[in-house]
Amino acid sequence: MRLQFLLLCLIVVSCAKPTQNRGERLYASHCASCHTAPRIDHLTKELWENSILPEMGARMGIKDPNYDPYKGYTHAEQFDIKQAGIYSPIPTISQEDWIKLKDYILANAPDGLPVIPKNPSIQTLEQFEFKSISIDSVPGAAISFLGYDEGSQNILIGNLDGSVNTFDYLQGTSQNIFRAQSAVTAFNPTDLGDIVTAVGILNPSQQKEGALLLRNEVATDTLIAGLHRPVHSLVHDFNKDGQLEIVVCEFGHLTGELSLLQKDSNGIYQKKVLIQSPGSMRSIVRDLDGDGKDDIVFMKAQGDEAIMVLYQKDDMTFSADMLLRFSPVLGTSWFEMVDFDGDGDEDIITVHGDNADKTQILKPYHGLRIHLNNGDNEYEESFFYPMYGATRSETFDYDGDGDLDIALVSTFPDYADRPVKSFVYLENAGGDGFDFTERILPKQIDGKWFLMKAADVDADGDQDIILSTFTYYFTPIPKDLSQKWSESLTDLMVLENTLK
Repeated sequence: MRLQFLLLCLIVVSCAKPTQNRGERLYASHCASCHTAPRIDHLTKELWENSILPEMGARMGIKDPNYDPYKGYTHAEQFDIKQAGIYSPIPTISQEDWIKLKDYILANAPDGLPVIPKNPSIQTLEQFEFKSISIDSVPGAAISFLGYDEGSQNILIGNLDGSVNTFDYLQGTSQNIFRAQSAVTAFNPTDLGDIVTAVGILNPSQQKEGALLLRNEVATDTLIAGLHRPVHSLVHDFNKDGQLEIVVCEFGHLTGELSLLQKDSNGIYQKKVLIQSPGSMRSIVRDLDGDGKDDIVFMKAQGDEAIMVLYQKDDMTFSADMLLRFSPVLGTSWFEMVDFDGDGDEDIITVHGDNADKTQILKPYHGLRIHLNNGDNEYEESFFYPMYGATRSETFDYDGDGDLDIALVSTFPDYADRPVKSFVYLENAGGDGFDFTERILPKQIDGKWFLMKAADVDADGDQDIILSTFTYYFTPIPKDLSQKWSESLTDLMVLENTLK
């Protein structure tokens, strides 16, 4: 697939019209060789000049005395980066062409970006009651994993300090059940015990300190160590042999991978790399080609942003195919597969808004996109809802009217817009189009929301929404908000559905 893409890029360049200038052709060839070429006008001139171009030049072997791509890394990390070939040791572009390429980009980059217009008809969310939950008496929260166990009917909470708590919503009781050595990013209850994913190092790093742990009533064992910032794990018996396999999204940093852990004849998990690419974030199980074998659909970001499927073949081998591909500046953060239009096949909802890296400005192309399936697993973007810093969605028929509504969270909202628009509920009005009523939380209900989970926590037959707080700040925020949220005792906010 990658070879075909590179060949296509070469064909596009060779067939360029004579009127295209040299800079335009260089941009088409060099900026689309390993990911979708971003629109130049999606970033400002200042960001191109001071953030993107220095890094881009370093990867193309261009020496810049004012930019050291290895700055801040340990010697071991620098060795790993060099081994991975992230930064070319020799120029892959002539100095003359590099100057033309830079000049072309800067000549076409804007001084600023458009703003998302405000909706004057936005309404307050009324279908839910709001229940603030304090798991402990410590102000602030750093919840790195949020889940729900249908069996025990407990909310599952993993924290930055490695602790894992359960919360029984009906009883109002919390219990600490485990502590890992680093932030917990996934927690999978199984019949053999709980499989816990610990990220290792939370901040961007090339060090591989993550691990998968098996916790049960007897002991805690390390299933595998040396993982590169794992952020999600999927536990499933793919080949239906009675043994659980584990798909691990190693987000990594400059490098990363999607891996499969499978037990050998001695019962020891062995790791097989499925995709080598940084930014692996989430995987789900689907039989997408209808052959009776469970496939892996996963999302990756960090440069080459995409939704891919790994079709399961014989002997637990997989064949990769691209379903959707996005510009590297979109900040792809989440996806769901649901039959949104009710035509019998599943569509893809994607959320874009990660804004913690080199280009921390408000981006009007952040938000939620719905990609409809034409019946052959070919997807076309059919709806876009703009929202600064959008990072997660939960799509259900919350109001029971037969169509799907969407709850949406932003981790990187516009803090100057008060009340801060960090949660939006899109109430589907039905019909053939995409007609939504936009609703937000009441002014008194706010927080530094980070994760979200839809579940029937009060066991009354409708879907509620759980929001978790995270007062570890990735980007600068106003002092009044940081103080307010850091002093708050709210760890969870449950939006209890009043439908039933």
